[in-house]
Amino acid sequence: MKLRFKTLIHLTMIVSLGLHACQEKKENNARLLQEFNNPLDVAFGDPYILDDGNGKFYMYGTGAGAKDGFVVYASEDLKNWENKGQVFNGNTAESWSVANFWAPEVYKFDGRYYMFYSADWRVNPENDLENFKIGVAVANAPTGPFVDMRNEPLFDPGYPIIDANVFKDDDGKFYLYYSRACYMHPVESEIADWAKREGLFEEIEESWVYGVELNPDFSGVIGEPVMLLRPPVKMDDKQAEWESRSVTSGEVNRRWTEGSFTFKHGDKYYIMYSANYFGGMHYAVGYATGNSPLGPFEKAGNNPVLEKNTSQGGEVTGTGHNSVLFSADRKEMYAVYHGRTQKTGHERLVFIDRMTIDETGKLEVHGPTTSQRK
Repeated sequence: MKLRFKTLIHLTMIVSLGLHACQEKKENNARLLQEFNNPLDVAFGDPYILDDGNGKFYMYGTGAGAKDGFVVYASEDLKNWENKGQVFNGNTAESWSVANFWAPEVYKFDGRYYMFYSADWRVNPENDLENFKIGVAVANAPTGPFVDMRNEPLFDPGYPIIDANVFKDDDGKFYLYYSRACYMHPVESEIADWAKREGLFEEIEESWVYGVELNPDFSGVIGEPVMLLRPPVKMDDKQAEWESRSVTSGEVNRRWTEGSFTFKHGDKYYIMYSANYFGGMHYAVGYATGNSPLGPFEKAGNNPVLEKNTSQGGEVTGTGHNSVLFSADRKEMYAVYHGRTQKTGHERLVFIDRMTIDETGKLEVHGPTTSQRK
C-alpha cells in the first residue's frame, strides 16, 4: 500500500511539473511575441501562423519552394523558424487541384487540423485561365500529411474564388470568407470611367469579399454567399484613393479586395482585407467592422492601417494579405503579413507587428517595422 501511495505521489508530481512547464512555456511565448525582429527569415506570401497551444507555432503560406502544395515552418519563439518540409501535395492523379496553390490557413478543431486553401480546379470545360476554387484537407498533426477531405472543391459559386478564411463564432457556428477573383469581372465605376478617359485601361476588373456559413463538418456551405466588401464606386469615397492605387498609377487594370481575416473583439466583428496588386508596391491593408459575422460591414476611416513606408524613409513595400496572431491570454494581437524590402527586391518576406484596438474600436497596426538581427 505504501509503495502504491508513493507511486501515486510521484505520478502526481510529474503531471504537476508537466502542467507547470507547459504554462510557463505559454507565458514565455506571450513575452517573446514582443521581441522578434522583422523581416523573419521566411520567404513566402500570405502567411498564417497556427498556435498549437503547447508552446509551438506553425506557419503556412504560399511558395517557399513548395511543388504543387504547401510547406510548413515551425518555431518555439517566433524568431527562429525551421522548414519542416512539404505537408500537402496536390496535382496528383486523384486530386481535384492542379495548379496555383495559394493562401493556406490551418485550424485546429477537436484535435484535428484542417487546411483551407486555393487552387485551380481540374474540371475546366471553358478552359478559363483562372479556375480557382477552395479545398479542405485534414491531418492528425500540424506537420501533416494533409489529405483532401473530398476529391472536389468545398463548393462552386460559379466564379473563381481564392483566399479562404474561417471564423468560429461564440455560438459555435462556422463562417467562410473568400475573395471572388478579378478574372472576367469588369465593374462599372467612376474609377473605371476615369481610367478609360485617361487612356490607361478600357475596363477595370474587380475582386470582392464574400462570406457564407459553413457546415460544421466542413462538407459544404449553408445558404447563399453574401457580398461583404468591394472597392468604392465613387471617386470621392474616402477609401477610393488608397484602394485604387494600382489603377491610378497605371500598374494594372484591376482593383482587389482580398486576403480577408475575420475576428471578434468585444461585441464587434472585424474583417481585415488587402487592396491593390499583390505583386506591386501599393499592396495595403484596411479593415471594416460590423455587428454580425455576415455584416453589413463599414470600412474604417483610418484605412489603410498597413502600407508601404518608403515615403517616410523606410524600406518596405507591398505589405498585405495579413492574418492575426493572438497571445495565449488574447490580450495581445499581432498582424502577420508579407512585404518586400529594397534589399530583397520582389521576394516576399514575412513580417509580424503589434496590433491594437483602442476603447473607441479603432484598430491600428504598428508597422511595417524592420530591425537588425543580432
